[in-house]
Amino acid sequence: MKTPQAIDQDFMNLALEAAKAASIRGEVPVGAVLVDFGTDSAVGKAVPNVVATSSNLKESNQDPLGHAEIRVIREACERLGRWRLTGCTLYVTLEPCVMCAGALVHSRVDRVVYGAKDPKAGAVESLYQILSDARLNHRPEVTSGVCADECGRILKEFFAAKRK
Repeated sequence: MKTPQAIDQDFMNLALEAAKAASIRGEVPVGAVLVDFGTDSAVGKAVPNVVATSSNLKESNQDPLGHAEIRVIREACERLGRWRLTGCTLYVTLEPCVMCAGALVHSRVDRVVYGAKDPKAGAVESLYQILSDARLNHRPEVTSGVCADECGRILKEFFAAKRK
């Protein structure tokens, strides 16, 4: 049986694959995966189900809302037929920004797992602490630093190549 940390790493690796695909398209390499950990009545226990996977598409779609997190939230809501994503965990390679953190609060995601911190725009721990703000009606559990080195490396390599 896998540990919770191993499960987080497995799903973060899926998010990293999405980030790598974004990099190939010339997008900032951020990937996200939304997993529903709801109980399967046939089995009687929590069975993880990948509901949506995406990456940034701001440049390709000329869409300022084209962040990986927003895209997986929208796709998950469509697939699940509901806007409340309780029972779900978002895995994302980079700390969410203000827009994405707000969307996570409003969509009622239970848990957010991210890789690299974002000192310039991070709204979970770095600049703002939106997901833990007691004034808001929902506060997802947060786990940071999962596969942080690899998540940070793909971003550094992308921007280094852009500067050349």
